Amino acid sequence: MTESAEYRAANDAVRGHFFSRVWGLTAPYWRSEEKGSAWLLLIVVIALSLVGVGISVWFNSWNRDFYDALQNKNFDAFVHLMLQFCVIAAVSILIAVYRLYLKQMLTIRWRRWLTEKHFQAWLGEKSYYRLEQRGNTDNPDQRLTEDLNSFTETTLSLGLGLISNVVSLVSFSVILWGVSGSLEVFGISIPGYMFWAALLYAVVGSWLTHLIARRLITLNNNQQRYEADLRFGLVRVRENAESIALYNGEANENERLMTRFRNVWGNFWELMKVQKRLSFFSNGYGQAAIVFPFIVAAPRYFSGKIQLGGLMQIAQAFGNVQESMSWFVDAYSSLAAWRATCDRLLSFREVIGEAGQEAEGITLHSGAEALQLKHLSLTLGDGQVLLEPTNFNLHAGEHLLISGPSGAGKSTLLRAMSGLWRFGAGQVSMPGARSLFLPQKPYLPIGSLAAALCYPEEPAKHSPERLREVLHLCRLDHLGARLDEAQHWQRLLSPGEQQRLAIARALLYAPRWLFLDEATSALDESDEAALYQVLLEQLPGVTLISIGHRADLKRFHRRQLRLDGRQLREVEAALPA
Repeated sequence: MTESAEYRAANDAVRGHFFSRVWGLTAPYWRSEEKGSAWLLLIVVIALSLVGVGISVWFNSWNRDFYDALQNKNFDAFVHLMLQFCVIAAVSILIAVYRLYLKQMLTIRWRRWLTEKHFQAWLGEKSYYRLEQRGNTDNPDQRLTEDLNSFTETTLSLGLGLISNVVSLVSFSVILWGVSGSLEVFGISIPGYMFWAALLYAVVGSWLTHLIARRLITLNNNQQRYEADLRFGLVRVRENAESIALYNGEANENERLMTRFRNVWGNFWELMKVQKRLSFFSNGYGQAAIVFPFIVAAPRYFSGKIQLGGLMQIAQAFGNVQESMSWFVDAYSSLAAWRATCDRLLSFREVIGEAGQEAEGITLHSGAEALQLKHLSLTLGDGQVLLEPTNFNLHAGEHLLISGPSGAGKSTLLRAMSGLWRFGAGQVSMPGARSLFLPQKPYLPIGSLAAALCYPEEPAKHSPERLREVLHLCRLDHLGARLDEAQHWQRLLSPGEQQRLAIARALLYAPRWLFLDEATSALDESDEAALYQVLLEQLPGVTLISIGHRADLKRFHRRQLRLDGRQLREVEAALPA
């Protein structure tokens, strides 16, 4: 089973309840090839967290003895307890540092694994292309970077925090129950009354927190999307700076960007309002928690049933119990942001799975001796017909020119041959020999010129001399000395230079079947003819399938098809020069 198939199978298995779906996103790492190191790190981090809770219990006992020593003015006990505090502090610092360090190590390892799997699923089976064609997924770059980072970091922080709080709750509940004694209310004795007071305090606080802040999940989700939309708009301006400048489109772009920023602004104001109400409540809740245990325990202290140390121990134990029970209150904002991140990642996984399972109306076969179209028809996503059923065969060496009016579906026909276009019916049989598709606008990765020239292969596969040779053949001698220079070549080179570079790339790749989708449209006729001549001379035995409008291209192709009025018909072509 391929990586993409495994991804889709895992995705299908977790459709349903939110937590089941989150489990489907979380569990694979802990069952993967890295499960040994992952579980070891997790167990060590949990163990350090539990030791941290034990230190808190130790400090609680120290706190009681320390205040008793102060009340009794026992200097020897005071000195002993200060030395003991140094030990507690040193152990606490060591535990805290290594707990954070190992948790960060586990987080980045988990993120790396998730990123690799999501990259494979996104790039596998051309899913990234199909998602762009469907246009139903916003900002995949954010989901693959910020959302994955936030998911791993927040999931571990919340999970470990919950475990620590549960252990702390159990430990300090036992202490609080033992030291709080009982309280007589209307003749009824309530044992461990401080524990029940902490429980009531936390339950009421959690319920009120949810009522106040439940809109945070939706608002956080929207904020992430609006911020990503704004960044994408800024990147679009950078990528198209020259065109915008020539159109004098600055005012238009400013309005577009400000429209996106107004979404950020408006949603953030709503976030501020909800967080203000939550902050009022949570801060008031926290401040009240400081004095609440003293108020409740005061009757026993003033009646002489407990000393100052006992009162301080009760107050601290109450604080720990109340804090553990109030984990939901303190973590509500983080939980809301985590829920929003999970929703975005889960929806992204689902659309990737749907793109991979997209119905294949057109069947693609490879390994044939010739290019064959059998009852092939093409439609748009909305069902509009581009090409009615047609049959066609092309054998090796029979160079083919496809022409027709703009928008007739010529490029779509080439996409169907490459397997990118699935809307339609019929069958495409592709030759088994090495093939390459050159689009009208070449892709030039950011990096060295050698890497852009050799793409999709690695520069190490070809010698510098060979690279300079193909640049010379394509009239790009001025770039021969810049092979090691790293630039954003798609911005730096003119459209004509980019197309000549793509032809040089084809010379390096040496395909047996070369598909050119108006790949020389930015060149004048003489340059276009010269490059076609170079292709035929340097790649003996290559079969050319070209899309173009210029009549001069006919002399390089033995056969010609015209796509017009949803019909693909063969017309007479000039003999190749």
